[in-house]
Parts: sequence; C-alpha cells; structure tokens
Amino acid sequence: MAKKSITARWVLNTLCAIIFVLFCIIIVASVLFKEQYYEAVRVTLDSRATNVVSSYFSISNDSSDDTFNLRAKQFVEDFSDKSVMEVWVIDRSGNVVVSSSGFSVENEKYPDYAEARLSDTGKATWVGRMSSGEKVMALSYMLPSSGGQNSGAVRYIISLSDIDSQLIRVILLMCFIAVVIIAFVTVSGLFFVRSIVRPVKKINETAIKIAKGDLSARIEDAGGDDEIGQLCESINNMAHEIKESERMKNEFISTVSHELRTPLTAIKGWGETILEDPIKDEALTKRGLNVIISESERLTSLVEELLDFSRMENGNLTMRMSSMDVLAELDEAVFVFKDRSMREGKELLYNVSEVPAPMTGDPNRIKQVFVNILDNSFKYTEAGGTISVTAKAEKGFVTITIADTGCGIPSADLPYVTEKFYKANASVRGSGIGLAVVNEIVKRHNGTLSLNSIEGRGTTVTVVFPIQQTQQ
Repeated sequence: MAKKSITARWVLNTLCAIIFVLFCIIIVASVLFKEQYYEAVRVTLDSRATNVVSSYFSISNDSSDDTFNLRAKQFVEDFSDKSVMEVWVIDRSGNVVVSSSGFSVENEKYPDYAEARLSDTGKATWVGRMSSGEKVMALSYMLPSSGGQNSGAVRYIISLSDIDSQLIRVILLMCFIAVVIIAFVTVSGLFFVRSIVRPVKKINETAIKIAKGDLSARIEDAGGDDEIGQLCESINNMAHEIKESERMKNEFISTVSHELRTPLTAIKGWGETILEDPIKDEALTKRGLNVIISESERLTSLVEELLDFSRMENGNLTMRMSSMDVLAELDEAVFVFKDRSMREGKELLYNVSEVPAPMTGDPNRIKQVFVNILDNSFKYTEAGGTISVTAKAEKGFVTITIADTGCGIPSADLPYVTEKFYKANASVRGSGIGLAVVNEIVKRHNGTLSLNSIEGRGTTVTVVFPIQQTQQ
C-alpha cells in the first residue's frame, strides 16, 4: 500500500477516527454501566438498613450487653438474604458480635464503619477488597441511640464478583459489536475506495499516454453514471477533441502550405519567363505581370487572414470603432465582386433597401466580414450559379442575408464550420480560418452569425447587427 495513496489516507483519516470514537464510546459506556450497577447495589443495601434494623434494636442505651447480643443474634437469624449478602452486628466497642456466615470475624479497621460514626446520616458505604482478596461493597449503619452515644452498628457486605463478571461480559459484547462495526466499515470502505481508485488509476494511465502523444488512448470500462464515470467520459471526449484538433491543425498546415506554394510557384514561373526575354513578346509580358500582381494580392490576403487569426487567438484582434453605415460597407463589398461574377459566369443579385443603417463599429472589419462570406459563396458555387445578397433594417437591427446555389454543407459539418482549422470541403482552396475570424468580428460588434445549408442545393449565411434608430 503506497504511503500517499487514497486507500492509505482513508485508513489513516477515516478508519482510525472510527476506531477512536468506538473506543471512547466503550470506555464511557463501561464507566456508566459500572456506576449504574454499583448504585443499584448501594440503594439495595441502604434500603435494607433503613427498613429492618430499627425494628430489632431500640433507641435506649440502658440495655445490657447480654440484651444487645440476644437482639443481634435474633436479627441475624431472621435475616432472609443470607444467600445474597453477609450481615454483621457490631457492638458499641467496635467488635463484631455476630455474623450471618457463622464464622468469627477478626477485628480490624472497617473504613465504612469509621466513616459512619462521623457521618451526620449515621451510615457510609465502602468498596474495596477484603483480607481474602474478594472485592465487596460494604455499608455500615449506626444503630439508633440517644444522647449522641455509640449504640453499635449493623454492617452489610455484598460480593461484587458477579456484578464485575456481568460488567466484563457487557464490555466484551460491546467490544465484539465494535469489531463487527469496524470490520463492516473496513470492508465496505475498502470496496468503495477501490471503486474510486481503480478508475482513477485508469484515468492516470490514459492521461500519461495522451501526454506522450498517444491521442488514440481511451478509458475503457471506467464506471457507471456517477461523477467518476462522467469524468472518464469527459477525458475520452477531450482526447477525441484533441485528436480532431490535431488532425485539423495538420490539415491546416498542409492547406496553408499549398495555398502559399501555388501563388509563389506562379510568381516564380512567370518571373523566370519574363526574365528570359522581357521585350520579345509584350503581350506575354503583360499577362505575366498581371498574374504576378494577382497572385501577390492572393498571398497578401492569405497572410492578412493568418495575422488576423493569430491576433484573435492571442486576444489582440483590434477594433477601431467609429460611426458607420453597415449597408454602405456591404455595398462596397458587393461592388468588389461584380467583376468576378462576370468573369466566372455566376449571377450576383443585390437587393438592399435605401434606408440607412448607422451603428458604431470598425468599417474595415465589417467589410472584411462581407468580403469573406461572399468569397466563400463564390468558391463553392459552380459557373451558372447564383449568389444573392439582401438586407433590411427594422426594430433596431439590420439583417444581411447572403445565399448561394453552391454545393452546400453536410448537416454533420454545419455546427463546426465556424471553428478554427475546420474545412467541410477539402477540395476547395482556403485555409479554414476565415469563418472563425468572421464569427469573432461579428461577436465583437454584438451581432450574430448563423448558417443554414442543404447539401447539393446551397448555403444561406445570415448576419444580424444592432443599429441605431433613425428618425424617419
């Protein structure tokens, strides 16, 4: 058993505390039982002395020793509890005149007799051992007298051996019950602790594997529906999410590498072509320069997207807020894509109300939202398809809808498309972080971004921003 294990701590803290409490209970109960038994014996002796003695011995001190001895013998002969206790009659000189046992008694100091002589009540009790070694309880009761003189005493003696034996049996019974309780608590406690320790060990082993890079490690058969089972399920889900994140990160690196390599290859190729003979074919040179400019713009856009994503991850995505018109920025974004729609053979429909939509925001970031969404719509829509943009402002909000007739997004992928690195369609170029940045910008402007899509029929993106009310 490990010194710092949960089992060891349970034994040290809980089991030891239970044993200590049971030990204290046994001690207190034993003392209480002893006091109760001894008090019962003391009451019995006291009642005997009070009720019987006065009927045999008169108060007068004029009676002779012979008369006293005669009464003492009569008292002892009539004593009915000889089998339970022993009784002595002591004369005024302190000598035992007669005893119920019939044996002579050696004169010695009796603590209870000496105390009774000095007591106001005329009686006293003593617990101790006789010269024979037997443990007894004795009660001395001073006989009635007049004039304050000693008239003798009656001494009752009862053995405590049976009572002590009974006490020992009671204590042993309590000890047995305590042992049974400790055994039950130990077995049930160890079973409970091990039901926790075993899955915890599995959790630890799996966590070590995950930390070492084994993202396929899972916790198997780790419990039911309790907190431990939920923890195991959470760790399994965490491992799955980490594995998915790792996969998406690797795909992202591969995609970005491809996205960077493609324009760089085009730039390098056309640069080498122009460098060989820049004057010979002026049309070819012009075409090459246009490709270089276009691909450079594509690289710039990709780098800006990566920088925005890095700033977003670090919490440094800045917003330069000012008064602006959302629909004016939308108009500029749509204008940018008009040439592209004609070039790619796709129809761009634009229907926006003339009502202004003022708000406080970053114009460049808002325009970036619309450009990114439109770029996705164009990328995923084949030639001959349609991209429609509509907007309306009412009740303090402006709603912009961008719908396309492209390939759509599978329902399984739809909840994750705004997550970083996620790409629903790997065959189309893109880094997979554009919508993550867009979603962050929209949230920073207290807006909402929602996507609805039917695979094979198209996707609709809806952006809602709060705007300032205008006087009509």
